[in-house]
Amino acid sequence: MRRFLAAGLLTAALVAPAASAAAEPDPVSGHGLTVTDTTRPHERIVETTVSTAALEKPVRIRVVLPEGYDATAKRYPVLYLYHGTSGRPSDWTGAGDALRTSEGKDVILVLPEAGYDGNGGGWFVNWVNPLGTRQMWETFELDQVIPWVDANYRTVADRDHRAIAGLSQGGFGAMHAAARRPDQFTSVATFSGAPEIYRDPVVRAGASLVIEGTNVALNGGQPFQMFGDPVLNGVHWQGHDPGTLVENLRGMDINLWTATGLPGERDTLQSGLSVSGNVIESLTHLSNQAFRGHLRQAGIPHHFDNYVFGTHSFPYWAQDLREYLPGLMDRFASPSTPSSITYSSIDKAYTQWGWGVLVQRRPAERLTTLSGADAAGFGFVGGDPATVVTPPLYAPGAVKSIRLTRYTSTSTRNVTADASGRLTIAVPGTSTVSIG
Repeated sequence: MRRFLAAGLLTAALVAPAASAAAEPDPVSGHGLTVTDTTRPHERIVETTVSTAALEKPVRIRVVLPEGYDATAKRYPVLYLYHGTSGRPSDWTGAGDALRTSEGKDVILVLPEAGYDGNGGGWFVNWVNPLGTRQMWETFELDQVIPWVDANYRTVADRDHRAIAGLSQGGFGAMHAAARRPDQFTSVATFSGAPEIYRDPVVRAGASLVIEGTNVALNGGQPFQMFGDPVLNGVHWQGHDPGTLVENLRGMDINLWTATGLPGERDTLQSGLSVSGNVIESLTHLSNQAFRGHLRQAGIPHHFDNYVFGTHSFPYWAQDLREYLPGLMDRFASPSTPSSITYSSIDKAYTQWGWGVLVQRRPAERLTTLSGADAAGFGFVGGDPATVVTPPLYAPGAVKSIRLTRYTSTSTRNVTADASGRLTIAVPGTSTVSIG
């Protein structure tokens, strides 16, 4: 009963002012994407080919529209749904049964390509060593696709009505996006994915083998192009490892589905005896177990479904999606945001939830953390000085007393809020700031 009530409230909340029903025009270029072709392989599917300076070749974005989309003026929440290694956007509308699973649900599904023509894929990150090619997959997926979709489709363009999920490599991509951009997604799900690639040393060894194998064997690339050497460039791996960034996910709806690789009830003789299906599922199972352990250690609520018997194959991923969507619609109807912000990053400059941090350092990357940030203050963890800019939480021109504690030393000074109500506070490194 609660689920039906929530769905009804969501529908009412998303109804836009009445407009005459008409078929939507084809998507147009923008936000760094140039449209080169659009087709409609099904009455509910729009597939657009785009080129971008972020990538070496054109790629496709497949959008699954809710039933009746062209006959209404409603706006809809969005689920970004990633395919896996050697996959394509059409995988989810084929073997993944996404069309039938989304019937009767007021949600837009966006299926962006994550590789070139079914090759190994780009692992959803901007490559550290692309060797002259353009391989900026994080830029494409998060900085270009999302605003492009919001500009071309009737979405509810906010965090409360945006979710992300994926299978296998796409499961890593979904959790990576959620951990790196938690202010963009209210829910995340991974289906036989790799939500952790570095923090646990056993998982690190398996993940490195799979990632480098993907690039060398399937992409025809060189080792360490994507993340760098896991020994020499360990900090870069940390900065893109959801297991290391687990605190960034606090307040998000987190969902994990996994099996051990042992054949289960949905397997055929072929999939049950597939060496790759068994071995890869066992590796992603280790990743899920380690990631779940870090979620539990941090006290972060999550849904974890270990169905034990099952291989790395679509019958299980299709079932995972069927189980995920009803709860996701509930989440869209009743979203939640954290009351204070904790966010870690290896970047010199980053913004989340309206907070901005600029780290003054020479090394290109080093992990820093803004912790427990709210109107009353924050903590900063990092070996370098930084400038922290608050959201517009205060009256413009208000003079606030800043009490800064660094180890055993405490100092006090006044800072005036700017015309938008933001404070700019310099911190000398690891310290605690109280705002009075």
